Amino acid sequence: MTDLQQRLNDTLHALPDTVSLVAVSKFHPAEAIREAYDAGQRVFGESRAQELVGKHDTLPADIKWHFIGHLQPNKVKYIAPFVSLIHAVDTFRLLQEIDKQARRCDRVIPCLLQLHVAAEETKFGFTPQECREMLEEGDWREMDHVEIAGIMCMASNTDNEARIRADFQTAYQFYREAKAKWFADRPAFTLRSWGMSGDWHIAIEEGSNMVRIGSAIFGERHY
Repeated sequence: MTDLQQRLNDTLHALPDTVSLVAVSKFHPAEAIREAYDAGQRVFGESRAQELVGKHDTLPADIKWHFIGHLQPNKVKYIAPFVSLIHAVDTFRLLQEIDKQARRCDRVIPCLLQLHVAAEETKFGFTPQECREMLEEGDWREMDHVEIAGIMCMASNTDNEARIRADFQTAYQFYREAKAKWFADRPAFTLRSWGMSGDWHIAIEEGSNMVRIGSAIFGERHY
């Protein structure tokens, strides 16, 4: 077992059975992904469309690729034929474009709505109120080629655990509100994607069932 495979194994053993792992492979070479694949990992997260397409074309076909970064609408067409989940839908316009490109591919693409709960202005996403208004307007219900499958967020970039916990609590409260109000009749709405290498323990305590872990598995990024 390689060092990378050992770190992956340790991470998987530390996670509850109810929590799924997205191994964040962005900026890491295909060889590193292959090591994790050979150890049994099948779900990988990328944040650049061009890099994702290149890896998809050279790595095994049964990998489930998640797009976890900020996605520009003009890049959707490159990943629409194969992406398994888009984590960070941060505008209604992006949701429309995903629906359009998925229709061209004759697919239904699962998506998560990204909530902006962090202190930083630089992070993308709907505020809870913006997301409520978008869901209440209801135009998303007319989209046959996207499936809103849950909520995603990133916590504030801070060492203050109380702030991180509060961010995740906000996301979980919103998830429960949305599930009851807009998605009660949609069984696919189950995913709560928050928690990364530095804060996943807190995230799971605050309702996450999908964590995005990169550096704890692959080591520091290779830019």
